[in-house]
Amino acid sequence: MIDYFLSTFLVLICIGSAQGKSALEWRARKKPPLRDIIGVAHVNGRYYLTDEDYLNEGAEQILALGSRVIKVWFHKPQESYPFNSDWPRMGSLVEIAKSPYFAELFDKPFTTYILMCFSMGRPAAYWRKGITERQMADEKSQFYELTRYLLTTYKGTGKKFVLQHWEGDWLIRGGFDKKVDPEPTAIKGMIEWLNARQAGVDKARREVGQNRVWVYHAAEVNRVVATMKQGRPGLVNKVLPHTKVDLVSYSAWDSVTEHFEDPNVFRDALDLIEAFMPPRERFSDLRVYVGEFGMPENQYPDEDIQKAISSAVETALDWGCPWIVYWQVYCNEFSDKKFRAPVKSNDAVRGFWLIRPDGSRAWTWDYFYGLLNPASEKLKLSSEQASGRR
Repeated sequence: MIDYFLSTFLVLICIGSAQGKSALEWRARKKPPLRDIIGVAHVNGRYYLTDEDYLNEGAEQILALGSRVIKVWFHKPQESYPFNSDWPRMGSLVEIAKSPYFAELFDKPFTTYILMCFSMGRPAAYWRKGITERQMADEKSQFYELTRYLLTTYKGTGKKFVLQHWEGDWLIRGGFDKKVDPEPTAIKGMIEWLNARQAGVDKARREVGQNRVWVYHAAEVNRVVATMKQGRPGLVNKVLPHTKVDLVSYSAWDSVTEHFEDPNVFRDALDLIEAFMPPRERFSDLRVYVGEFGMPENQYPDEDIQKAISSAVETALDWGCPWIVYWQVYCNEFSDKKFRAPVKSNDAVRGFWLIRPDGSRAWTWDYFYGLLNPASEKLKLSSEQASGRR
């Protein structure tokens, strides 16, 4: 344990100075508008409110909020977006991108699309038992073809596409037991798997170029605090330094939610991730974004939710995260196994939402709307003040 903390300290000393310089440079520059930083996830909600196809219904709600950053599931979309939808048969990642629902989504005025995707034809975490040369070649090919399609089809649009997997610290363990550490075979398999995906993205970028459209590849970590506080092995310290990924997504439940009373835990976790990031010459900005954060309304007091969400946003913005993605527009988790989708009552789900099943808007909607539409909020305040004077 002492050896671990000594090695981690040395990593932070050696890399931290470069990270600190990068952070200072980022903060010194003019930042993008908040609507291009703060985003919302939309996946597997347990209810719907319109007759529009479900993928684009949620997207329209996010645009109405004022955000131009969306995170969606590119993996088995027919399962994640079933309502009012008739998905075609899709045999490749490119065919998913060409499907009518995704084609419509990609034509909307979002600036960033974060796509949770796995290669087709095998389980998501098949590499935990090892990965063959043939499988790595297929991973590279599938991500090459998708990246090439996006770079070609959407050139000149100014859009960014980020291809990432789902929470890697659960994937590498094969379950949700926090007490289980990843096996050496799984660690090696994940490194090779991530590098194969990245190689496909890199190849397409070299061949096609990025003509005002950008495609990136990211890993997603989600058990960072255990590494930071206990020296536990995880994706951040055992996998990430041996990869070539462009970016890292932090699904930040273990800090933002579990330690919401101390924002320094979240900030320290971001620092640790950045310290273990592999170098990539093309990136001068900070490369760690928040891929998930939130707090279920039906399980926490209002004051805790307001403190946790506002503190997380302020911390992530100050730290320099390029994107901060809230979980999510419609809640995806039932409050009890007895419920079935589509639900109609607010208490049928846990409360990960901006909009409830009854159509009412949560405090989180008002909070994000105020951040993303400051002119509208000032106009509203001015109108209220004028009414009060009359």
